[in-house]
Amino acid sequence: MPGKLQRITPFLWFDSQAEEAADFYVSIFKNARIREASRYDEAASKASGRPKGSVMTVAFELDGQEFIALNGGPMFKFTEAISLVVNCETQAEVDHYWDKLTDGGQEVQCGWLKDRFGVSWQVVPTVLTDLLQDKDHEKAKRVMAAMLQMKKISIDGLKRASEGRAA
Repeated sequence: MPGKLQRITPFLWFDSQAEEAADFYVSIFKNARIREASRYDEAASKASGRPKGSVMTVAFELDGQEFIALNGGPMFKFTEAISLVVNCETQAEVDHYWDKLTDGGQEVQCGWLKDRFGVSWQVVPTVLTDLLQDKDHEKAKRVMAAMLQMKKISIDGLKRASEGRAA
């Protein structure tokens, strides 16, 4: 029996790296898999200018979230206007996702990065929200100031800032 269709599925437009990107993402997340790939048939090939038989879309799943990657051509590029957030419980998780996703990519700031395909990600420790919403506004301000100085977020650094110690 087929599973329930996910209501909202991110659809990522690549020039020609959809399969490579899906394989890369699946290699990073523990609970991940390639679901299926479709190929350009003759009609789609003529309409798109893509080689017949080449990969058109790749459906994949990361931690239960479904995605579709499309080889659609070079006309659209990724921007920071949209990003994918990875919520992390521990520093080890932050380190894992940060190190893997920045491999061949670019560290940005405040937990943001661009992967080798230009997709923007945020690798965020879940404790950050609690620290930023502390009832003691001075603590929250110190946490925000510390985070703004970080590329990869350090949970220990955030906690030290909250306590008034050097981040």
